[in-house]
Amino acid sequence: PPPSSLTPLPRRSFLTALKSAKKVCNASHNILAYRLVSPSGALTQDFDDDGEGGAGRGVLNLLRLMHAENVAVVVSRWFGGIHLGPDRFKLINNAARNVLVAEGFGENPKSKKKG
Repeated sequence: PPPSSLTPLPRRSFLTALKSAKKVCNASHNILAYRLVSPSGALTQDFDDDGEGGAGRGVLNLLRLMHAENVAVVVSRWFGGIHLGPDRFKLINNAARNVLVAEGFGENPKSKKKG
């Protein structure tokens, strides 16, 4: 099913709280993706690219593949003077995957054996 949006107020509150950290506030991009399941079982999921076109959608897809629920992931990126090109999307997803696995959310899609 297509992603459904969290109301603007909770998302804004979450991002405002997050950006109260000076380092996060100074990031070039704060890419957000989340999947939340209500007590009734309704799934709410969405993403925000924060100007990094397609990055949030990629992180949300990672959350789906890992079956991660009741989690929000923000990957902050600072421009350091070197253009990373398309590799930045792989790096953003790897950062998200690493923290999700470290925190026990979902399964690492790379660890599954095919066959």
